[in-house]
Amino acid sequence: MDAMSIARLSTSIAETGIKNEVGLTVLKKAQDIQASTAAQLLGAVTPMPGAQNLPAHLGNTINTKA
Repeated sequence: MDAMSIARLSTSIAETGIKNEVGLTVLKKAQDIQASTAAQLLGAVTPMPGAQNLPAHLGNTINTKA
């Protein structure tokens, strides 16, 4: 190998490392945005009111013969 090809190889390896770092940073930012959006969506969901007027025995068993 001559000095020029070694220099090209070194530059190529350095550029690949930088591209990987940039890609990883963009991925992390996208995950942060997605987590924030999911938290906002979950916060916007209103809880369902409980069925307080129903008898206590309802919903305790499953009819498997129907």
